[in-house]
Parts: sequence; structure tokens; C-alpha cells
Amino acid sequence: MDKRRIGAVEVEQTALPGIGLRHEFTTRSGRRVGVVSHRTGRRDLVIYDKEDPDRACEVVKLNDEEADALVELLGAPRIVQRLNALHREVEGLVSLQLPIAPGSPYDGRTMGDARVRSRTGASIVAVVRAGQVFASPAPDFGLTGDDIVVVVGSPDSTDAVADIFTNG
Repeated sequence: MDKRRIGAVEVEQTALPGIGLRHEFTTRSGRRVGVVSHRTGRRDLVIYDKEDPDRACEVVKLNDEEADALVELLGAPRIVQRLNALHREVEGLVSLQLPIAPGSPYDGRTMGDARVRSRTGASIVAVVRAGQVFASPAPDFGLTGDDIVVVVGSPDSTDAVADIFTNG
């Protein structure tokens, strides 16, 4: 068993021969929570018995899509919190949520086609589509009308990104 810290939380990692890996931690309220990552790609979310922390009282099996959805639900608010903290720490840094309008020059094209970073110096940190957050999207990520692109940079560079997505 290995232990490491993720933020203020101590996480234990245990190899499960023939199965995969188990990661566990104890919440502030004393509940033990774990994730078993199977070699097959399946994930099990495990809630342990409060009276017997070695006994699972609930196991939720998640396929890849369900695991991704859970990560997005838990991660999206953290991204916003981190950006807000960054704004307080770095003077002159702003983030904008820019809509990709249907019919925009980039509706149906990849982020790489826009060359935002090289043209403006701003960074796209996330794309929100139908309530789902795609953090740190790659250049081959396809944009569609009604996406919201989260951009971080100076006021001038983020304004330039808005112009790119509107006018090309």
C-alpha cells in the first residue's frame, strides 16, 4: 500500500493483483470512500461501513461514460474555484465564457483551427457543452454551436479570442 496526498487529503493506493488498483480516503466526517480501477477500465465507487471500515456497504459500478460524468460533476465547480482564486492572485488576469454561436466560423471546426494561443496569447481552459465540462480540451476537440469556451488571459487577449470566434 502506498500513501500520497492530494491537496489536504491522504489517499491510500493498493495494488489488487489480477484486478487493478484501489484508492481510498477517509472524509472529514469519518466515512471511508474508495475507487477500484479495474484493468478492464471499469470503475467501482465504494462506500465503506461506518462501523467496520473494511466492509463495503455500497458498491456502485461505473462504465467509462458514467465515470467521466461523475468526474465532470465533481470537477467543474473546482475549475471555477481555481480560476477565481487565480484572479485574486494575478493582477490583470481575466477569464471569459465565450459562446460559440451556431453559424460561427468555428461551429463544426476544431479548436486547433482557431490557433487561439498563438494568435492571442490567451488559453482555452475548458469547453462547456450541454452542461458537461471538458477541461483542458486538446487542439483536435471539435467545437459546435452553443458551446461555451472558457478563456483565460489578459483583457486584450480574451477580447481578441471573442473576435476570432465571432468573425474568424
